[in-house]
Amino acid sequence: MSYTTADPGPPALRLASTGTLTYGLSVGEVLGVSTLNGARLIAGRAGLERVVQRLNVMEVPDILSWVKPNELLLTTGYPLRNTPQSLGNLVADLDERGLAALAIKLGRYLDSLPAEMIAQADRRGFPLILLPNDVGFDDILNQVLTDILNRQAAVLARTEEVHRALVQIVLCGGGLQEVVDEVATLLDVAVVALDGEQRVLAGAGPDEHVQAMRAFDAGRHAACGRGGCGIIGAHGTGDHLVVPVLAGGFDHGRIVAFSPAGTLRGTDLGILERAATVAALVVTKQQAVAAVESKYRADFLRDILAGRAGDDGRVVAHCGGFGWDLDRPMMVLVAELDGRPRGADPEGKGRAKGADADGKGRGAEERSAQERLAAAWTTAVRRHDRGAAVASFAHEVVAVVGADGDDPAEWAAGPVQAMVKEASSIFAEHLPVRRTFSTGISRTVASPAALPEAYEQAVKAVRVGRQLNGAGARAHFDQLGVYRLLSLVSDPEELHAFVRETLGDLAADDEPELVDLRRTLQVLLETNLNVAETARRLHFHYNTLRYRIGKLERMLGAFTEDAHLRLNLTLALHVLRMRGI
Repeated sequence: MSYTTADPGPPALRLASTGTLTYGLSVGEVLGVSTLNGARLIAGRAGLERVVQRLNVMEVPDILSWVKPNELLLTTGYPLRNTPQSLGNLVADLDERGLAALAIKLGRYLDSLPAEMIAQADRRGFPLILLPNDVGFDDILNQVLTDILNRQAAVLARTEEVHRALVQIVLCGGGLQEVVDEVATLLDVAVVALDGEQRVLAGAGPDEHVQAMRAFDAGRHAACGRGGCGIIGAHGTGDHLVVPVLAGGFDHGRIVAFSPAGTLRGTDLGILERAATVAALVVTKQQAVAAVESKYRADFLRDILAGRAGDDGRVVAHCGGFGWDLDRPMMVLVAELDGRPRGADPEGKGRAKGADADGKGRGAEERSAQERLAAAWTTAVRRHDRGAAVASFAHEVVAVVGADGDDPAEWAAGPVQAMVKEASSIFAEHLPVRRTFSTGISRTVASPAALPEAYEQAVKAVRVGRQLNGAGARAHFDQLGVYRLLSLVSDPEELHAFVRETLGDLAADDEPELVDLRRTLQVLLETNLNVAETARRLHFHYNTLRYRIGKLERMLGAFTEDAHLRLNLTLALHVLRMRGI
């Protein structure tokens, strides 16, 4: 029988291992070219959709070493004329090598094909074609290759035209929404652009289709190649086409097309790939602009917290351009990553008063965590206070939030705690390893001029809070008690000298026996010299504790009788507990 096609339809294609498109003609389309009018398909009808991308001629015995996937192999049977029994195995060998089809011209070297060969081809869906005797191989090669090249050129020309149109949109000031609108119009389908967290950045098409794509796991389906993906089978009803948006080695999200009628074709992938390239340009441009704006805002907030931004009127007016409302009662929040990397400044150098906003010298992992912290705090604060100022410095995120209401302490216990809780949740959501941060909260201030002092209070609160309560601490400056007073001492050396003068040898950590004695002193003071309770807590015999008390008094003085000495010892121990702050 003869086989012809009335309408060749869209060009066939496949996805190469790299994700790039490779165009060709299906076997069915090849049978429809004029030079093969008399050709007959005698086996392997199930493989008519196999793609032909190249042609080859088999006239040597070792042809298997030279064949390539997606080839149409032409032969007169010359190398097989003496071994017809091997024809059945030939079909299996060619099919395993990914060939598209085998076309044979009978009569000169082979009179017929064995039944086993035809049965094998039907089982594997490997097309076997009988060629007319009056057609030369060169005619077939020329026409089929010409058709393949013409089809590919037409598709590439259309794709290039779309690419130029999308680039022009961006050059004229358009963004992701305009790019998505253009693609949706060209393909007559719904299209969305998603970020790395599956959030919809832009969408075009009926609302129900856009909503359907929100639940579509584009990240999982687009994992089939760094350069592109492909048509995904029906998701409920219809088809999805997914392409990753890549730029500079970073995955910025996905572009997804959805056709409830299943009208998406493989050739549409080229258009979507061009759209993804343009979308990557838009995203990187937006990120560059956002980075400049963020640095400018951070620099100005740094100047405010350092007291060098000018008078209150200038600060309020300038901040209004950022959308910040600093003409109201405010408090400062400082969030700082726990487990600061080795080499970071323990004394707070490089903070608002001259901090390196780029965080140079830190590892990529630490920078990523800091960026996540900044993004989490920005999101959380914006949800609760649209007029708040938020910026990321080298090792911390600073927020200046409103403190409206008659009772600032009550306000801090509500909205501030809600902000911190929400920021913690967002921060932990996408981190590959668990990280925490500590938060310090200042007193309420009434004007921008008082913000430098509030910032220092928040910094002290976050440092002291972490030292006293561990990672993830949340501390208000007014809740620090005596530690608040100690933190206000501007000269740390004065505190260290006080500790050495008061505790003597007990101030050091290099001798375990002295450290143990210091622990005994601390518990004694905490129990108000209750010997029985101290012995119980430390699991000492009563007489052992009495001996230790005598030894401590010989080293420190008669603290059991001198209330002032006990106060000094208590303060010195508090300062030691603040070590590293």
